[in-house]
Amino acid sequence: MSKVWIIQRKHVVLAAAALLIVAAGVLYANRVKLLPADAQPVVERTFHMVTGEFSSTTADGKKIEAYRWDPGSIVVHKGEHVKLNILGVNGVSHPFLIEGLNVRGEVKKGKTTVVSFTPNQTGTYRLICLAHADEAHNGPMIGYIEVID
Repeated sequence: MSKVWIIQRKHVVLAAAALLIVAAGVLYANRVKLLPADAQPVVERTFHMVTGEFSSTTADGKKIEAYRWDPGSIVVHKGEHVKLNILGVNGVSHPFLIEGLNVRGEVKKGKTTVVSFTPNQTGTYRLICLAHADEAHNGPMIGYIEVID
């Protein structure tokens, strides 16, 4: 004995609705992979910095100076590839290190020094000039790199 299946219009509509709901769920679950980003991802972020100097004379005639990085602080994202182009404007030489990022270099007057790094942890990292590390040496010449998520 054979069975005969009779397909009614309501069965077709219910099957199509169920299929549509399943397809919508799959698309929603994979939306991050499917939707294009509004902008191209940044491959590398470049910051332009300079060495600066402030000088003045006190009331008793003593000349005072202080060196600095300009800008004095930058904000980057964890995992972002960063390039610093540092132009030496004031001061003959500024050997430096970025604490915690294993980055070292030297900026010389009239030259641009380029260093690159990719921070893997959030936090604040100090860019320290070793020649101007304290007040006795016209410092401290310290900049800050803030790494956020």
